[in-house]
Amino acid sequence: MVRRLAACVLAIAGSAAVAVEDDRPVEDANRFRMAVPADPDLPTLFLVGDSTVKCGTKGQRGWGEEIGKYFDPAKVNLVNHAIGGRSSRTFITEGRWETTLSMIEPGDFVIIQFGHNDGGPLNDDSRARGSIRGTGDEVEEIDNLLTKKREIVRSYGAYLRQYVNDTRAKGATPYLCTQVPRKMWDGEGRLIIRPDDGHPVWARTVAAAEDATLLDLYEAVATAYDQLGPDGVEPFFADARTHTTTEGADFTARIVVGLLEGLPASPWPDLISEAAEEISAIPPGR
Repeated sequence: MVRRLAACVLAIAGSAAVAVEDDRPVEDANRFRMAVPADPDLPTLFLVGDSTVKCGTKGQRGWGEEIGKYFDPAKVNLVNHAIGGRSSRTFITEGRWETTLSMIEPGDFVIIQFGHNDGGPLNDDSRARGSIRGTGDEVEEIDNLLTKKREIVRSYGAYLRQYVNDTRAKGATPYLCTQVPRKMWDGEGRLIIRPDDGHPVWARTVAAAEDATLLDLYEAVATAYDQLGPDGVEPFFADARTHTTTEGADFTARIVVGLLEGLPASPWPDLISEAAEEISAIPPGR
């Protein structure tokens, strides 16, 4: 597989952002070049998402920053294009998805994980990153107070469908990933809360409707957290409930690898490194 030189030329930073995530600044896109595949002759696994996948803030780390060691670099590239503060909507409107698409080749893979920031305002002068709730085709036309541009805002499900369809159009395989759960326990403090509505549910709905592979990270991580309990999970978090430490990010990364390995007719057992050989689909502990 030979990648076009143009893909490397297009690996440029997106526009700056001034939104906030959990009361801290989001990553300024101007600080980061979007990485390109290390070996143009190998298939590539691209990651797109928010700060729970990639976070540049000291003490906080996304699972996408730890997962690389579990793949064999002689067999597959890993390119993490996630960036803090983005939603399924703003990753597209800032042009980051277009840049990712320019690098995708037939035979590649894309993990898509959004949701944490999609519940914010559709239009304001500091965030303007929310998507319409649900999976429908409804739209809302706005004069974006942050970008000063006219914009047609769609539903969370509609944006996910775009990622899936765009990926397939490039001859690559999309994986829809439910968002990693926040550290939110039930009333008895024993089980992670499972929503009966909201972004994890809508991601599952889109995956089923589009016949796309689902990586149900929310449920897999929640199950593992349930087994560890509050005391066991506490070292995994760098803030109150959302962003993980290096230890927590690695724990989640191992679960992602296990989910990939467990897929029917999965190519991933042949692409993992020695460090991943003993990872099960849902690790019960550290």
